[in-house]
Order: sequence, then C-alpha cells, then structure tokens
Amino acid sequence: MDLNDLFSALQNTPVSQAVAESSWIFPTVESLHVLAITLVVGSILVVDLRLIGLASANRPPSEIEAQFLRITWTAFAVAVLTGATLFLAKPVSYTHNPFFLGKLALLLLAAVNMAAFHWIVQPRAGLGAGRAAAQASGVLSLAIWIGVVALGRWTGFTL
Repeated sequence: MDLNDLFSALQNTPVSQAVAESSWIFPTVESLHVLAITLVVGSILVVDLRLIGLASANRPPSEIEAQFLRITWTAFAVAVLTGATLFLAKPVSYTHNPFFLGKLALLLLAAVNMAAFHWIVQPRAGLGAGRAAAQASGVLSLAIWIGVVALGRWTGFTL
C-alpha cells in the first residue's frame, strides 16, 4: 500500500466524509484553526520583535518568551488538532497541493529554527555575536511564519 492508497482509504472513512460533507463542521473547525494560528503567530511576533530589537527593548527576551510560552503552545496544539481535522476532509487533495506541502516544510523549518535558537543561540545571546544570531533567528522566524500563513491561505484557495 503506497501513500496515495493510504490517503484514499482515509478519505473514505466516515469521519473524513462527515468533515467534508457537513455544512457546519468544516467552517467551524476552519474558524478555530484561523483563530489558533492568529494566536500562535501573534505571540511569536512579540518575541521575534524583541529579538530583533524593535519592541520591548527594556525587557529581556527570556522574560517576554516566558510570558507568552503557554499561549503559544496551547494555540499551536489547537492549530494542529484543527489542521488535522481540516486535512481529513480531503487528504488526497492536500497531499498533492504544493502550497500545503510548502506550508508543512515551513513548519518543519520553524521547528528547526526554534530548536537552534533555544539550544545554540539563546545561551550565547548576551554576547556580541550571540546578539546578532538572536536577531537573525527572529528575522528568520518572522519570515517563516509569514510564509506559513500565506501558504495556508493559498492552500485554501487552491483546493
């Protein structure tokens, strides 16, 4: 069984058909997904703008990060759950959509950027080169999340 067969079988499940055919499930879940993504990107934006030096310069980035961390992860969990539910409506179409695949690639890149920031950059952020790396990480994060949102919208318009 290849991936196309797997996604075809998934698309033929009662849950997938209910999400795809209901007049209220898909729009409700999509609305929740958009709200969750808004919270994810908004909370990350606050931290990234601090890293770049464009906001809250009088507060350490770690303080701002700690303040928004719970919001970010909770909203991200909701975004993943609602995104998976939306995926169930048309798994075959999504897996062949270049905008959706690009969005997934950018989400992976966001995870790599976040891990590199926390494990490599943040411990050195107080140093000269570390500060520049923190700024670069913030700029990259902003670009990635703008891309995630843009590709997510294009996905919706191209299915």
